[in-house]
Amino acid sequence: MRERILSSASKYIEEFKGKAFVVKYGGSMLEDKVLSDSVLDDIVSFREKGINIVVVHGGGLRINALMKKRGKEPVFMHGLRITDKETAGIVDEALSQVNSDLVSRISAKGAQAEGLISRQRHIIFAKKRFNAIAEDFLGDVDRIDTEGIKDVLDNKCIPIISPVGIDKDDKLYNINADIAASEIAAALKSEKLILLTNVKGVMEDKDDEKSLISHIAEEKVLELIDKGIISAGMIPKVKAGIKALDSGVKKVHIINGMIPHSLLLEIFTDEGVGTEIVK
Repeated sequence: MRERILSSASKYIEEFKGKAFVVKYGGSMLEDKVLSDSVLDDIVSFREKGINIVVVHGGGLRINALMKKRGKEPVFMHGLRITDKETAGIVDEALSQVNSDLVSRISAKGAQAEGLISRQRHIIFAKKRFNAIAEDFLGDVDRIDTEGIKDVLDNKCIPIISPVGIDKDDKLYNINADIAASEIAAALKSEKLILLTNVKGVMEDKDDEKSLISHIAEEKVLELIDKGIISAGMIPKVKAGIKALDSGVKKVHIINGMIPHSLLLEIFTDEGVGTEIVK
């Protein structure tokens, strides 16, 4: 399938050559060998076709497993992990391993990749959330070191970024991967922000995949949130996308990473497979 998609994608390849895409990759597909191979093959294909692909990864299942091993129970509020100082360290440890695994797997596919972990090289500068308690280490992005990311891209490498930030006092902060990817896409003024998830995209009826909205404007997204049509875990994703659009990113795509080669199908075909959000 991959070769068939690429063979008819010349107009898209020419259009996007030299431009930047930021892909947020996480969820259960990270732990599924078949699904993750499909995603990584697509990411490598982008790089081979001259697109500056940047990957921001999650790793919630790996974090949960390590927390339980250390005797800590994962707790979430409004879809975000409650993060004390010990948990922040566990998050960093688990995501650093995910990062290393992704670099190794991409390298095994013949592409060059470099892991960017903030405690080793400051990429995501973090700050404490407004009104957060002292023990809260779920942070926000203060700024992004775009030069560090561009250095990797200039070497024809794929930057693989862990969404753990660090502040001026070297304290680690857990940052939601969708938010981190949005901020990185905005800082790079990327052509696209692509959020991989486990649903097809934005739907008029969340229980009916045939109600998928393939193209939608930012204003309409906000209307659907107000009406309760976009709800639960989709809200932070679309809000992260809107923030990226408002900061200069051209388009945001929300797609189902469980579909084989969904990245190529969304970007390199006329019909796509997910939801495209525009300003």
